[in-house]
Order: sequence, then C-alpha cells, then structure tokens
Amino acid sequence: MFKSVIRLQSRLGGVITFCKVFPRHELFRNAMKYSTASAERKRFYQDVSISQGEGGLYEVNLDRKKLKTPSGKLFTVPNEALAIAVATEWDAQKDSIRFYTMHLTTLCNTALDNPTQRSKEQMISAALKFLETDTICYRVDEPPGLVELQRNEWDPVLHWIESRYNVTIGSSSSILGPEIPEGTKETFRQHLGSFSLWSLTGLEFVITQLKSLILSLGMLDRHLSVERAVLLSRLEEEYQIRHWGNVEWAHDYDMYELRARTAAGALFVHLSSESSTIKHKLMQD
Repeated sequence: MFKSVIRLQSRLGGVITFCKVFPRHELFRNAMKYSTASAERKRFYQDVSISQGEGGLYEVNLDRKKLKTPSGKLFTVPNEALAIAVATEWDAQKDSIRFYTMHLTTLCNTALDNPTQRSKEQMISAALKFLETDTICYRVDEPPGLVELQRNEWDPVLHWIESRYNVTIGSSSSILGPEIPEGTKETFRQHLGSFSLWSLTGLEFVITQLKSLILSLGMLDRHLSVERAVLLSRLEEEYQIRHWGNVEWAHDYDMYELRARTAAGALFVHLSSESSTIKHKLMQD
C-alpha cells in the first residue's frame, strides 16, 4: 500500500477523488501512440512511494526502484502534489496494471519525453487551431429544437469567455464556421504563453476530449464543472439520444469515460502549474 498517499488524501481534499478513472477508453491520440507497449501487465511491485530528488523534483518509486519514462528517463515531476496523484494511480492497480486507466502517468511521460519534439510555441499554435473549429461555435439550422438548445446552452458560455478575455468570437451555421479576429487569437496566444509546457500538455489533452478550447478554458477557470463541460461538448448527441433513444449502458459508459479523461487532464494542468495559491485552493476544494 502507498501509505504516504493515504495519509495525504485529507490534505489534498478533492484531488484524489477528482482524478478517479474508469477502464477501457480510447486515449488521447498522441499520448496513446506514446503510451506503454501493452495495455495491461501483471503487477510486479508491492509498495509505492515518493521521494524528493535533485533540484527539488519528486520521484515515484516502485519497491524502491525509481520509475522511468518509456524512453528511459528518470520519471520526475515538479511538485509533491502531482507526485502523490501519480503514485496513487500506481497504488490503485490490482493484480494487473491497466495502463489505459493511468492518465496522469501518461501525461507526465509525454511532458518528460516530448516524443513529437514540439516547442511551447508549436503547442500554443496547435491549441489555437481548435478555436477555428470549436464545438460551440458551430451551430445547426435545423431541427428547431436543437437550434434552440444550442442557443440556450452554448450562448451563455460563449458570452462568458468573450467578456472574461475581452475578445470577439461569435458563432455560425456556415460550414466554414465563424471568422475569428486576429486580435482574439493574439489575446489567447498571450494567455496560453503563461502556461508551462507541462500545463499545455494537459490543456491539449482536455481540448481533444471536449473538441473545444472555449469549454476547456471555462472548466480550467472553474466557470464550468467537469460534468457540465462534458455535457455541453456532447449537446447534439444528447439531443439525438433524447429523441431516438440509445443503448443505456453504452451511453453511460461513454459519458463516464469522457468525464474521467477530462477530469484527469484538468487536474494535470492545475497540479503541473501548482503554486502555493493553487495548492491551498485545491486542498480547500
């Protein structure tokens, strides 16, 4: 058992609960390509612990053996809270290690090895590309019920982010989508410039789950809950299900999977950019 994690759960409050995961999902595309070679393997360790190494970085140990990345680098994270969250993923594995449930570990591996060798500027540009095809900017002309639903549910979020960042985005039912002003892109570029490469890794993961930069920023700014952001990202699908029905277990399964991935990505962003202020707020929450 990972005793340090158990003792520190009360200190971190909702952090451990927030990263709860469900099995058998389709991982973020790039992360999946870079994930471990096998989906599962027999658990080969008894105890999980964390330790502080050189430069104040934290390490995760399996039976006192230091965890390594897929490329063989020493697995290190920038702070204790993230180390605890990763160690909890490893400690939570039972007889088999289900790598596809270990979102935080995968994100750390991606940030450490940077397999695509992208710079921070390239990651920011990739995130901004999503703004041009953002889910909540694309509207339908029919049926009337869905048109009204999109307007009622998406417009408040769109108005919020335009006010929050003092930008213009808009929406369109054209296949080309809305034309995003260059000033808006530059504002978001400057904002994302304040993110670390680690935080951008997590943000990109969240954006890919929600197909929306707007919903992702709304959630990271705590304007939207994980559940709300996921529901808004699936608005058209939920509308169709309401009218035509669905295979109940499959719908619930997909919803839980998406919530788990989105929550893990958001948690990763907050923990990888941890400051004393963020840590205090996480412990309060």
